[in-house]
Amino acid sequence: MTPETSSPRITITTPSDRELRWVRSFRAPISRVFAAITEPEYVKRWLLGPEGWSMPACEIDLRPGGRYRYVWRRDRDGKQMGMGGVFQEVSSPSRVTFTETFDEAWYSGHAVGRYELHEERGVTVFVQTMQYESSAVRDEVLRSGLEDGIVKSHQRLDALLLDEN
Repeated sequence: MTPETSSPRITITTPSDRELRWVRSFRAPISRVFAAITEPEYVKRWLLGPEGWSMPACEIDLRPGGRYRYVWRRDRDGKQMGMGGVFQEVSSPSRVTFTETFDEAWYSGHAVGRYELHEERGVTVFVQTMQYESSAVRDEVLRSGLEDGIVKSHQRLDALLLDEN
């Protein structure tokens, strides 16, 4: 992936030497998109990364100081990957800031993430920014295949939002 990549409706950029940002628009009201990214019954249906993964565990205590935990399972062999963190800021329906740490770290340290949502005429723009501990870590994440997982997850989120109409 190059520092700036676009797929049909998602743009991934590197706004600073430690950050990744992806932006995607959804034809749904902000309240629906916020629910889809913060409520376990929805998150389990779309935040799956590349094909062949499921999410058997999804816990979200959406409040400042509240924790979240996700566990993914690769369907072909049952391998699991878990991660979680703490919500630092929750401003419904427009902003959530959180930490991110994987059980078995595939990148060094942890990250701080932020979701920002803006609605205009029934279209909600979703912006996710992740800040890593160093530019080397950010670059490692870029090389990991993250783009494919983001694109697939956002395609599922789009379908989920369309189904909810």
